[in-house]
Amino acid sequence: MPELVDIGANLTHDSFDEDREEVIERAAQAGIGRIVVTGASEQGSRDALMLARQKPGTLYATAGVHPHHASDYDDRAHDTLASLVREPEVVAAGECGLDYFRNFSPADAQRQAFQRQLELASDCDLPVFLHQRDAHGDFVDILRPMMAEIPRAVAHCFTGDLNMLQDYLELGLYIGITGWICDERRGAHLKDIVADIPLTRLMLETDAPYLLPRTLEPKPGSRRNEPAFLTEVLRVVANAMGLPEIEVANATTRNSELFFGLR
Repeated sequence: MPELVDIGANLTHDSFDEDREEVIERAAQAGIGRIVVTGASEQGSRDALMLARQKPGTLYATAGVHPHHASDYDDRAHDTLASLVREPEVVAAGECGLDYFRNFSPADAQRQAFQRQLELASDCDLPVFLHQRDAHGDFVDILRPMMAEIPRAVAHCFTGDLNMLQDYLELGLYIGITGWICDERRGAHLKDIVADIPLTRLMLETDAPYLLPRTLEPKPGSRRNEPAFLTEVLRVVANAMGLPEIEVANATTRNSELFFGLR
């Protein structure tokens, strides 16, 4: 089995403060060779970069402002991101996009922050780590004209339906699948459509500490998710696709290396 790549883990989250080193070691023991640490705010992006610098060749970072924090996206935040994305450990712009489910920031602020981060990715020739929830129409409208300007983009933590999936594939997006597919209450539909994702466009992620796979046996003592559990996402995805785990592992690792330019 090749070493897996977790393309999205929030390892700077305070739930990891007491045992972050052990979490990273457990991931390595489980066969997760590289982890992309998500930057979702101005400070969070700085923290992701600092963490990645501590584990070169194992940890990498993204730099972005999540739509929840779009109200904080001013010129200073933009300048900070413009500096961060030029650091060699930063392998993507984002997490950025739109989230009308929570609406923690006004929709206008979200759209403006999203557009500016796509332009930043274009300027730096970086791939983009995308977030979308309950905002599909506006998300596609903003993203479509920018796709020719950015090298690659991934729909992080895809939870949508077949029509959304087809729209994203038509745009050229990669698709990130998390433990949502392991949730019989909310994610059962993903098992029916994951086989529609070409193996050349599929990547795996935990979104730790969120989205603990509900199919894990034995059940962990905590509800906190961690990168070591990416193997369970692989198992469920491969089963739903009707493919051997090693085939899905090989494809998703190769895709992640090419997408993020991992060394």
